[in-house]
Amino acid sequence: MKVTRIISLVLAITMLCTACGSRVSSEENVPAEEKRVFVDSCGREVLVDKEITKVALSGTLAQIVVFALAPEKMVGLVSEWDSMAKEYLATEYYQMPVIGQLYGGKGEINLEELLAVAPQLVIDIGEAKDGMAEDLDALQQQTGIPFVHIDAYLDNTAEMFRIVGDLLGAEEQAEKLATYWTTHFDMVNDILDEVGESKAELLYIAGDEGLNVIANGAYHSEVIDMFSNNIAIVENPSSKGTGNEVDMEQLLMWNPQYLIFDSESIYDQIAERPEWQNMDAVKAGRYYEVPAGPYSWLGFPPSVQRILGMMWMEQLFYPEYCDFDLKAAVTEYYSLFYHCELTDAQYEALVANSLGKVG
Repeated sequence: MKVTRIISLVLAITMLCTACGSRVSSEENVPAEEKRVFVDSCGREVLVDKEITKVALSGTLAQIVVFALAPEKMVGLVSEWDSMAKEYLATEYYQMPVIGQLYGGKGEINLEELLAVAPQLVIDIGEAKDGMAEDLDALQQQTGIPFVHIDAYLDNTAEMFRIVGDLLGAEEQAEKLATYWTTHFDMVNDILDEVGESKAELLYIAGDEGLNVIANGAYHSEVIDMFSNNIAIVENPSSKGTGNEVDMEQLLMWNPQYLIFDSESIYDQIAERPEWQNMDAVKAGRYYEVPAGPYSWLGFPPSVQRILGMMWMEQLFYPEYCDFDLKAAVTEYYSLFYHCELTDAQYEALVANSLGKVG
């Protein structure tokens, strides 16, 4: 978060609180014996309620994690769910107020909404940003609401679930999620070890015209780079989910063995677009659309649902090494993380453009 933005945010909070005549303050309303000190990933010691029933979120990653752990404790959304979410989520979860987010969002946090829902805690989950500790201290001081940050990376995901579960009093569910993650993450990495250097060569295509790529080494390409040979090499990989814009000439020069299309790109138009017909992957029918619902399986935003993308990519490209049941693993994930009992029809719709065509 830029310094000017956090200053503006704090000033706006101050003005709102002054207009209301007082600050929100969980510290004033809860006896000291009902609080505890939580040390967040920035090293900050934050006084929080021992029993938390109302939590707000500062970003999409936090929304994904807390929804999996304790959706009944959420007081609002970071952003509206995609329309496809209605197929998987209970009505009360996608009709919640939208509060906005602090970092990396399309819109800023709605301060009036945040103060109106009066959470006991605001959680940020993901990668720490420069100056984050100071940002969160300033917000906490002005609102009286505790703000905490918890690191989340592929290699600490299970522990992250346990930390957030302990914070929210959802230890049992946290252990289920951590166990699922560990079991399946170890499995996909064991398979990847067997594959070795014989990885599928591909491009990940995004954008309305299919002229954006998720470049090798980009923030959003972590799983793609791990489980394939991503040949989209560019000078400055974009940190945005939209990737780097290129042109058709460059795509034809790369001419990969396989193409993967983002769920919001032009997969369903490729067969009719003449400019794509000279690509070997298109000629051979080796192009696929990433499953998505309610989030993309390859992690836009990059969060825990990427485990689905890992399993999918291995089943797609390396089936000879896979002895697990993808449908069973996906169904269990949707039950645990989305609180949705996935039907056969829903599963088939998710993978309709994504499996079974490798030549």
